[in-house]
Amino acid sequence: NKGGNKMLTRLAGALVALVMTAHGSAALAEAEYKIATASEKGTYFAIGNDLAKLVAPQANIKLEVLPTAGSAENVKLLRYEPGVKFAIVQADVYQAFIDRAVGGNAEAGTIIRPLRVILPLYDTEIHFIVRADSEMNYLHDIKDAKINGGLIGSGAALITHTVYRMMFNGPMPEANASYLAMEEALVKLVTDKTVDVVTVAAGQPSPLVANMKPEAQKLIKLLKFDPNHPSSKVPLTTYKPATIRASSYPNLLTEDLTTISVGAFLVTYDYYLKDTVRHMVQFARSLCENVPTLQNQGHSKWRDVELALPKLGPGWDYYPATAREIQKCLAGKPTTRTRPLSKHCSPEGRILGLCE
Repeated sequence: NKGGNKMLTRLAGALVALVMTAHGSAALAEAEYKIATASEKGTYFAIGNDLAKLVAPQANIKLEVLPTAGSAENVKLLRYEPGVKFAIVQADVYQAFIDRAVGGNAEAGTIIRPLRVILPLYDTEIHFIVRADSEMNYLHDIKDAKINGGLIGSGAALITHTVYRMMFNGPMPEANASYLAMEEALVKLVTDKTVDVVTVAAGQPSPLVANMKPEAQKLIKLLKFDPNHPSSKVPLTTYKPATIRASSYPNLLTEDLTTISVGAFLVTYDYYLKDTVRHMVQFARSLCENVPTLQNQGHSKWRDVELALPKLGPGWDYYPATAREIQKCLAGKPTTRTRPLSKHCSPEGRILGLCE
C-alpha cells in the first residue's frame, strides 16, 4: 500500500506540474494590458482602438482601451493603475508635469520621472467652438467669455487655461471657467447659454464634431487663430499653427481655417520585469511592421504619423527596449524652467491633480 500511495502521490504531483506548466504557457502567450485614451467620442480613443485591433494581437497582447478624462488623468493612470501599460498624452501636459517637477513639486516628480516615450504620434488640433451668432470670430476675442475647457484631468482643460494665460497675461477668472464634459458643455452652449466657448482637443476629424448634422451650421461655428495678432506671440512658443480642413467637417465648414495644435505621444513606464519587457518589445515590432495597415485601415490621423524617434526635450526619454526594437525595424526599412507652485492652487495645478 505504501508503494501504491507513493505512486499516487507522484502521479498527483505530475498532474499538478502539468496543469501549472499549461497555465504558465497560456499566461505567457497573451498578456492583458490597458491603454489610457480620452473620451469615447475622441480621436485618442479611436487611436487606442486601432492599436488594440491592428497591433496588439501580433504582440500577444490583449489590449483594453480605457475611456478617460484625458491626458493629465492618463499620466496618473499609467503611473499608478495596475494593468495600464500604455497611454496617449499631449506634449504640453507631459511638459507641465516636468516643469512642475523641475520647479520643486515632489508629487509631479514622482509621477513623471519613470515615464517613457514609445513614439511621437501626430499633432492634435484644438477646436474652439462658439455659437453661430456669437460676435467672437477669433481666439483673441475670448477674454471675457465663459469658457469650458473640459473635464479636470483632460488635455483640453490644460490647453484652455495655458493659452488663456499666455494670450492675456493672467489666469482665466474662476467665474468664467467650467469643467464639464464636451457633450454637456455643447448642449449648454446652444441652450441655456451659460457657456460661450467649448474647447475640443482632438486630431481631425474629431468624431464628436464630424458626426454633427448639417443643421449644426445654424447653431455653432469654430473660432480662428490669427498667428499675427500681438496676443498670439507667447502661445506660439508652445503651440503650432494648424489648419482645420473643411473636408474634415463638411457638415460644418465651407472653408479651411487656422487653429493651434499640440503633439500627441504614445507613452509607457520604465518597465524592467523580463516578461513585460518581452511583450513591450513585441509590441514595438508589431507597431513598426503594421504602420501601413494602421494608415490604410485605422483613423486618418495615422497618415500623419512618421515612424521616427526624433530628439526629445530635457526631462523626456524614450523607453530603451522599444526604442531599440523600432530602430532595428527601421534599419530594415527605407528611411522615411518654471517657478515652483505657490501655496495658492492655480487652475493648471488643479487640472493636473497636484492640488485641491
